[in-house]
Amino acid sequence: MRIEPADLDSAAFIALMEEHRLAMQATAPPESQHALDLSGLKQPHVSVWVLREDDALLGCGALQHLDATHVEIKAMRTSRTHLRRGVGKTLLAHLLQEARVSGYSQASLETGSMDYFAPARRMYADAGFVECGPFADYVDDPNSTYMTRAL
Repeated sequence: MRIEPADLDSAAFIALMEEHRLAMQATAPPESQHALDLSGLKQPHVSVWVLREDDALLGCGALQHLDATHVEIKAMRTSRTHLRRGVGKTLLAHLLQEARVSGYSQASLETGSMDYFAPARRMYADAGFVECGPFADYVDDPNSTYMTRAL
């Protein structure tokens, strides 16, 4: 497996983001869906990586700059055909290392509070994230869980 910067215009990446969008649509009301679309991922304050194995795109993850010390984990997605292989953990470790190297001292994220997101919340907790209140532009939302950790 290898991690590389994402080609946001590739058909495989676009298909993965569509899979992500459909999953969010099926699990949360529109006002609680905080996934970045392709135009959001193409912003200069967002960096996106993918995990590949041979030609297969296994998953992706992104960092969104919030301020000089704070970064947000975004666009974490494992392809449904590659679940339970450590894709999320591998990408998360890479994102946290990239954040450290870039000089950030805090990483935060938003994920769903529904049962569907329980594996993601466990993965983040295992990586040292703890629940916190809303950050950046987020507001209290019963469908969201906010998490943060020092880097």
